[in-house]
Amino acid sequence: MNDLEVRQLRYFVAVAEELHFGRAADRLGMAQPPLSRTIRDLERQLGVTLFERTTRQVKLTNAGEVLLRDARTALEAVTAAAHRAQRAGSASPRLRIALKADIDGGLLPQILDAYGTDPAALPPELVLGGFGDQPQALRDGLADVALVLHPVDDRGLDSEPLLTEPVLVAMAATDPLAAPTELCLADLVGRNLPNGAPADDGQTAPSPSGATKQASNLSEIFSLVETGSIVFFAPASVARRNPRPGVAYRPVSDLPNCTLAVAWPQEARSPAVAAFVRAACAIAAAHNTQADTRMQSTTT
Repeated sequence: MNDLEVRQLRYFVAVAEELHFGRAADRLGMAQPPLSRTIRDLERQLGVTLFERTTRQVKLTNAGEVLLRDARTALEAVTAAAHRAQRAGSASPRLRIALKADIDGGLLPQILDAYGTDPAALPPELVLGGFGDQPQALRDGLADVALVLHPVDDRGLDSEPLLTEPVLVAMAATDPLAAPTELCLADLVGRNLPNGAPADDGQTAPSPSGATKQASNLSEIFSLVETGSIVFFAPASVARRNPRPGVAYRPVSDLPNCTLAVAWPQEARSPAVAAFVRAACAIAAAHNTQADTRMQSTTT
């Protein structure tokens, strides 16, 4: 069997994701006949059928499902290799740190200070993105290390937890639900999150920014919260750093805590990445010790 080409995999993934040859061709910016020929040639090359085609629909076969999973991984690796090679060849290499603004537990300034004292440190560069964009930035080679909220899609990544904190619901201060001091998820029936999901489902995992229907940054989200259009699940550290007269934060008894973690690609061998991870873990450990001490002092 001849080696597969990147072009073949890109064409296959487009058809597999669209399940429509016409839409896949439009997405790739090409005509449909050569796309169809490429897929037929790929099936002959592999000796398997990748798609079940009828006049009404296109479906992946079992072989197609397997190839789709591995093809995505292979294409991510090719893209990441190109990005990392370009940055490694830069005259002034940097450590690119992916994060969502304000989603750092308040630890980032201290982490950067500690990291900067390590002999292996490179100048840091922040790569700001939307909710849930950071794992893909790592896989695509657009960032070297990231601060993420678990649960996340951690394919191909390693991570270390930094801190765990409660998640509060942010709602309009005029909302009748702002009167009680504590809520449960059932109280949130009829209210929606920024990505359109029902709030009472308790979905706290970050959604990629492209899936957010109405807003993609905290300022926009809080503006919508103030109007009563949506509610928002915010880590306690975000609530502390964003006091707004029009927004009320309330604990939700059956909403799970969230965990901030530092993540990096499994194949990473960069001393600068290791230095950042060490700094993040050390600062988080000191923060957690201080938090435990404060809690003990209030209960004695």
